[in-house]
Amino acid sequence: MHDGTTAKIAALNDQARLTFMECRVIITEGVQALEDVDAILRQVQLFDAFTPDNDPYGEHDFGAIKYQGQTIFWKIDYYDLDLHMHSPDPSNETVTARVLTIMLAEEY
Repeated sequence: MHDGTTAKIAALNDQARLTFMECRVIITEGVQALEDVDAILRQVQLFDAFTPDNDPYGEHDFGAIKYQGQTIFWKIDYYDLDLHMHSPDPSNETVTARVLTIMLAEEY
């Protein structure tokens, strides 16, 4: 069962992914080389197919989409504000830098 902290992390992750604000967005070379990066970014933003199988911790921090036969993963990692180590508290946006990485499955 997930608690209030998990729900807050999920809400912060959803907001970051939906708006690409309050996070850094990294697109790998493999994704950058594809035909329509804007369409891929939009699919990532609209992703809402979270299930216990693909989101076992309830944080909405990982997903997979399909684009022209390619599987593309996106993931959110939590760092301290200096990006030197993991965040001490991913539910606290004042001490957490979110990094959203969008990559080909084969680049994972």
